[in-house]
Amino acid sequence: MSLQAQFDQAVLDSKNLPERPDNMTLLKIYALFKQASTGDANGDRPGFTDMIGRAKYDAWDALKGTAKEDAMQQYVDLITDLKG
Repeated sequence: MSLQAQFDQAVLDSKNLPERPDNMTLLKIYALFKQASTGDANGDRPGFTDMIGRAKYDAWDALKGTAKEDAMQQYVDLITDLKG
């Protein structure tokens, strides 16, 4: 199975995890997904009043320079671990 197919399956699997991950894990899932699907963080960082948006942006921005394929593999591995 290609990495893209594994990634697509992991995206589907992420919606049906046995338990809801903690907030830090959710941020990691979001950041890896964005890096794998969009690339490096772009646009303006959300303002101070948007704490959730700001945390999501910061998590994504921390992955700057990570190759799309690396982010996809890390996403697949994380979701696989969370599935148990």
